[in-house]
Amino acid sequence: MRTVFAQCSVEYSGRLDAHLELANRLLMVKADGSVLVHSDGGSYKPLNWMSPPCAMSVREPDAEEAQAGVSEVWEVANQKTDDLLVIRLFEVLADYAHDLGLEPGLVKDGVEAHLQALLAQQVDRLGGGSLVRREYPTPIGPVDLMIRDPEGTYVAVEVKRRGEIDGVEQLTRYLDLLGRDPLLQPLRGIFAAQIIKPQARVLAEDRGIECVTLDYDEMRGIDHPEDRLF
Repeated sequence: MRTVFAQCSVEYSGRLDAHLELANRLLMVKADGSVLVHSDGGSYKPLNWMSPPCAMSVREPDAEEAQAGVSEVWEVANQKTDDLLVIRLFEVLADYAHDLGLEPGLVKDGVEAHLQALLAQQVDRLGGGSLVRREYPTPIGPVDLMIRDPEGTYVAVEVKRRGEIDGVEQLTRYLDLLGRDPLLQPLRGIFAAQIIKPQARVLAEDRGIECVTLDYDEMRGIDHPEDRLF
């Protein structure tokens, strides 16, 4: 990746036209060919950019540009459209390049697989009982957990980070199919999530499905009740 701090102006032409007046900015040139123009604000979003596939060329300023103080011109052309990003550099304040290597990718903490694994070890949060199996198979895909409560009732559990109506519908379909197996009687369902939308809760309870809200930090043992104000 190459990062250039420079005093520059920017022109974009193509599906729309845009202009950035002369100012100090951060220019980023990534290994995939993308070029981004950032200001000191706006969070992560660049002021302007060109996404790959694109090609960047650097040229000397013409007479008019040189007279205006331009030292170098970047022209970034999209290879599938007529879009063109032209960056005129007046003064380069800093220029760095570094190979970042392979990106292993973002691993989100608290994803459904983590919640499912923790909940399989902590079925007491669902009223107790014993774990029958994780990823219990059905003809349309596995339900996250199958447990058996202290009364001997089978409980199909669907685990989500955000509990929405789609998740309730998914669990409803699982319960319909699992309910046809006489060996899994009696049977009920639990919809477990870190956050459950009000509409999803209403739908679940209307269908006889219990809702359980999960505290991920507490499940991991890093919640400290003594540090709470309330």
